[in-house]
Amino acid sequence: MDARYDELKWLYCELYHGDLAAFDYFIEMLRRSWGQRKDALRLQDQAREADPDWYRRRDLLGMMLYTGQFAGTLKGVAEKLPYIRECGVNYLHLMPLLQSPKGRSDGGYAVADFRTVQPELGTMDDLESLADACRADGISLCLDFVMNHTSEDHEWAKKARAGEPGYRERYFFYDNWDIPREFEKTVPQVFPTTAPGSFTLLPDCGQVVMTNFYPYQWDLNYANPVVFNDMTENLLYLTNRGIDVIRLDAVPYIWKELGTNCRNLPQVHTLVRMMRIVCEVVCPGVLLLGEVVMEPAKVVPYFGSPEKPECHMLYNVTTMATTWHTLATGDVSLLRHQMDTVCALPRDFLFLNYLRCHDDIGWGLDYPWLNQHFGTDEVAHKKYLNDWFTGHFPGSDSRGELYNDDPRLGDARLCGTTASLCGVETADYERDPFKLERAIACDLMLHAWMLTQSGIPVLYSGDEVGQLNDYTYHQDPEKWDDSRYIHRGAFQWDLAAMRADCSTRQGKQFQGLRRLEQLRAEEPAFDARADVWTFDTGSPHVLGVGRWYKGHKLIALFNFSNQFVTVSSWEKGPYEELVYGGHFEDLRHVELYPYGFAWMLHRED
Repeated sequence: MDARYDELKWLYCELYHGDLAAFDYFIEMLRRSWGQRKDALRLQDQAREADPDWYRRRDLLGMMLYTGQFAGTLKGVAEKLPYIRECGVNYLHLMPLLQSPKGRSDGGYAVADFRTVQPELGTMDDLESLADACRADGISLCLDFVMNHTSEDHEWAKKARAGEPGYRERYFFYDNWDIPREFEKTVPQVFPTTAPGSFTLLPDCGQVVMTNFYPYQWDLNYANPVVFNDMTENLLYLTNRGIDVIRLDAVPYIWKELGTNCRNLPQVHTLVRMMRIVCEVVCPGVLLLGEVVMEPAKVVPYFGSPEKPECHMLYNVTTMATTWHTLATGDVSLLRHQMDTVCALPRDFLFLNYLRCHDDIGWGLDYPWLNQHFGTDEVAHKKYLNDWFTGHFPGSDSRGELYNDDPRLGDARLCGTTASLCGVETADYERDPFKLERAIACDLMLHAWMLTQSGIPVLYSGDEVGQLNDYTYHQDPEKWDDSRYIHRGAFQWDLAAMRADCSTRQGKQFQGLRRLEQLRAEEPAFDARADVWTFDTGSPHVLGVGRWYKGHKLIALFNFSNQFVTVSSWEKGPYEELVYGGHFEDLRHVELYPYGFAWMLHRED
């Protein structure tokens, strides 16, 4: 605290207009939270401070899962830790599990109590016990912290609704629509079809409240220091239960100002910087993961600067979306352009890389670049991508569903599991072994591409055994209108039981993926400090990526087409192919099968 006190006080007082009483309370709260941190966590803090790059290791592998869908309860997850270890996972992201109202939870992102677990999943003691078990197994536990809003069922919201003094100031309450209408002139809608507008009328109390996401999610007013103080204490309560990584949900939205778009405002970075300082003071072994689902120019600032860092990690969302665009078009130009942008960033910037997650795929691509080089029309291209991945375009075996389809703007997003989007579902249904082999190859190629990127690769639970879309949500009255549940189905343990049998598609996918993960963990060329570059392979269908670290040079090739392709690289050999074996004196003629890939390694003397 001594080392960071001056900056923390300056930032706090600048944001909150010199409110020293609020600041003094804040400091006392930090001291109290530090005092509540148990010895096992303090020992881990010390070990991680001594090894500040502990989370940059190339053997780090993540997985995200829903507790209820994966194992029923938190105790069930603890019982399934041997399977998680077998998957090679040492970073486990539990999707929202704090208390939320039934039917009005947005998948758990409408929190009614930040210190209570959803009863059917267990208790806070169960969560702490699971965190202890994960720590003993070398697994870091990640949890979402929904900081932009609370549920309308939260205690603060109930008191605000009742008009209790001091609580309406925690939200954005208005007596009429005058100011809300002024906000809506400049604030984009988050869900224009399923939840239009950014405000909701509360007839029972005659008030209008800001609800950027859904009517039952009330935006918190961080211009009120009481909100920041109490939400920070809620965050530290979770870290003191043993949570290692805090995912800051919807962080760009947390500061609102009339006349702006209420996104990425400077005050957001002040708040995140203070939260980083808080963690360094109270729980220095804890990481902040920022959820910033925007273009790179708006994502990168959330890393902060080397002198004043903010988030430890951010999602590589643009590369994810561009990867699926590349699969649908068979042209790697945009993906190479995206990679060149990422490779130009400082190596200290750490991204989480993924193919699928709990959310939809939004087509936030670099349309100015596409238009400049290909004359691409944004609306028409989004329609093509959605047609391709829903199987409506001729020749597509992909099976997904649209999310938040807005025919007026042509701005639908996409849902589906990795396997179904790669064509495994279609091949399985048609019982076509030829199609199935290609679909599995496509799935493994995409995972190999994810593992080749610098950062932390994160699997979506079920992808390791090729889990398909779950269409049962259509019959669920609480889920039928949210197509994201198509890829949030119950984990199919009968599929996992086949993971060791390579005569099954589940075995081929599980064992193939484990082989890739093990190679990545063992090979120094995958180190986060490696030099990374792209190169022209001579084919528009094949992405070429080079990595070099301490005399280990990896040349990776990824064929995003359903054709046999011959490619080349002028990098000097000889090379050994890591995955399938084989010796190459040079790379002037390398043949890749449809959706094939190669990891070519050269060791310098």
